[in-house]
Amino acid sequence: MILSIDTTSEFGSLALTDGSGTVDEIPLHSPGGFGQILFEHVERLLFRHGLNVNDIECFAATSGPGSFTGVRVGLTAVKGLAEATGRPVVAVSNLQALALFGSAPFRATVLDARRGEIYGAVYDASLTAVSPEIVMKFPAWLETLPKSGVEFVATGFEPFQPFVDSAIPVVIAPRALACAVGRIAWNRLQMGRVSDPAQIDANYVRRSDAELFWKE
Repeated sequence: MILSIDTTSEFGSLALTDGSGTVDEIPLHSPGGFGQILFEHVERLLFRHGLNVNDIECFAATSGPGSFTGVRVGLTAVKGLAEATGRPVVAVSNLQALALFGSAPFRATVLDARRGEIYGAVYDASLTAVSPEIVMKFPAWLETLPKSGVEFVATGFEPFQPFVDSAIPVVIAPRALACAVGRIAWNRLQMGRVSDPAQIDANYVRRSDAELFWKE
């Protein structure tokens, strides 16, 4: 059993995954962040299925990009749970998790990064990145995409639709990504591609405001 957590935006989620697929998923909404409520929801989810943390074989979390505080909350939670139980951890990019909902040969996943920019990446059908994760203006990113076999995958695409040829498919993924994270983590667990809790790190893509201001 894998417990996966996504807290990278105000729309978070928790999920339990096993070899048959998603056992349960709980969408969460907390505009003020998840630091004060996350473990309460984890406890409820495990209790509902007669489990405790020692029954979990692996913990997984979204590693970003997204809210800097949100990314840290999720990663810190799974690190703590994994260290307490001696279990491994898997960190999954939000952009890769989105690609799981696509079906085209190339899946251009996109998230609103605010400030007029997007987080974007392209994955193939095996969820292998074929272009690096970036933060940039959407029209400029379009110029870098494969010329055929592409679909867009996003939790919301309205701001970007005017820039895109209407013939290109768009998949609207759910805001709750924990089940996708759990499925990716399950596959990695079977291949032994897991990490020690101390080794996982955030995938911010964009530098923090504090770092940018310090550089300036």
